[in-house]
Amino acid sequence: METIKTITQLGSNWNNGSNAGSFYWNLNNSVGNRNRNIRGHLIIAKYSRVETSGYFYKLCSSFNRATRQNIKISGADNLTRNTVLLTNNKERSTVFTGRKLTEIRIMQIPKMKRYDHLYEKIYALENLRKAHQHAKKGKGWYREVQEIDKDPDRYLKQIQEMLINHTYKTSDYEVFYKQDGKKLRKIYKLPYFPDRICQWAILQVIERCIINNLTTDTYSAIPKRGIHKGLTKLQAAMWNDPEECKYCLKLDARHYYQSINHDLLKEKYSIMFNDNELMWLLNEIIDSIETAEIEDLTAIYLLEEDIDPETGIPIGNYLSQYSGNYYFSSFDHWIKEQKHVKYYFRYMDDIVIFGKTKEELIALKKEIDIYFRNELKLNIKGNWQVFPSYIRGVDFLGYRTFYKYTLLRKSTCLEMERKMTAIRNKVESGNMMNYSEWCSINSYKGWLKYADSFRLYQKYVVPLLPYADDYYIRNIKPNTKKGLNAA
Repeated sequence: METIKTITQLGSNWNNGSNAGSFYWNLNNSVGNRNRNIRGHLIIAKYSRVETSGYFYKLCSSFNRATRQNIKISGADNLTRNTVLLTNNKERSTVFTGRKLTEIRIMQIPKMKRYDHLYEKIYALENLRKAHQHAKKGKGWYREVQEIDKDPDRYLKQIQEMLINHTYKTSDYEVFYKQDGKKLRKIYKLPYFPDRICQWAILQVIERCIINNLTTDTYSAIPKRGIHKGLTKLQAAMWNDPEECKYCLKLDARHYYQSINHDLLKEKYSIMFNDNELMWLLNEIIDSIETAEIEDLTAIYLLEEDIDPETGIPIGNYLSQYSGNYYFSSFDHWIKEQKHVKYYFRYMDDIVIFGKTKEELIALKKEIDIYFRNELKLNIKGNWQVFPSYIRGVDFLGYRTFYKYTLLRKSTCLEMERKMTAIRNKVESGNMMNYSEWCSINSYKGWLKYADSFRLYQKYVVPLLPYADDYYIRNIKPNTKKGLNAA
């Protein structure tokens, strides 16, 4: 709930050079001297409650420029229309309400470039054509893809008209379950037309905007910065700076995708995008489904009365990966810029932090716990741990990294053994492999390249290489030359 508050803000005599500023009160003269160089002005602040603390989202009209600040306040209920804001430096401030002084800390919102005039780029016909090409990659055998390919512009102009007239509405999801290791994930699939094409059209325009606002310490859903990039940076930290990496804090969010708060996600997007039409489209997609069932929500929230049905983004939605990644971006900036953590790695909600001592990481985890609850409306999963890095190894990104060597995660090894054995039995019995199997062989070649895995490579991959090469020559290479879909 938001209310408007008027704040009397005191500023200095602007003849004082560097002392001048919107949060400076110059009292450099004696009590008997009436010339205290005090100057004040009124500002309007928007206040919203966040649990036991509050926030001012304040657009401060300074004398020479507009500045925006995020002020976290303890005891925010004490604020009145006559509140006087006093400050002695940039980091600490006080709020004076009558006879009571409450100390607060000012937190600067990280500078963020705002983007506008993006919506028309999304519905541009050339962008939609490109989206169609991306969306159909590897799906050329789909009946609806083949139908659209007969006259693509006719269908793309329909999407364009929907977007221009704001009549686009997310279609019904097809829901199915997929085994992911030990987890059974609920997957939400949208029709190819118009939804998959539309979401690709959005991503092609906003992807770079999102990436530009992420730190270099996150590796999910970012082109040329994926699993293996993250692994090599983690290896470099452990192997080159062992003193700073003696201990590891490893944690992730509880029911992450199901717990993402719609209003908070929209707010984060609205900070980045100054485009009402784009926000309308993003809000439509964000609110298209309540992915978290009530029985799931009871596991997410500690108290039943705290349950908020407006949570969750669908796994399987094209935009979900980017939204999930961006949702965490404020935490990335906080951990690096305010907590000054040297070695921090994040892949979606999987987080690894290194430190010199066990005690400092446990203390940091307590602060992270508070940040998760207050700023992200998330909870840390109960399996978090702090452990000696070099003794146990760090299980992250599908690998287990020790001092000077890296092994493939056990579950990944077992899955590779199962798939490679099945493909080998098939081709040795005289049957041709398919495109998916060819991709699996190449995928595991890439995985093994980054681990100490000579024996695994020789045992499971080498026997299949002649068959994979033959499939490439027969099926992939000719289609590549013709510029056709290799699927």
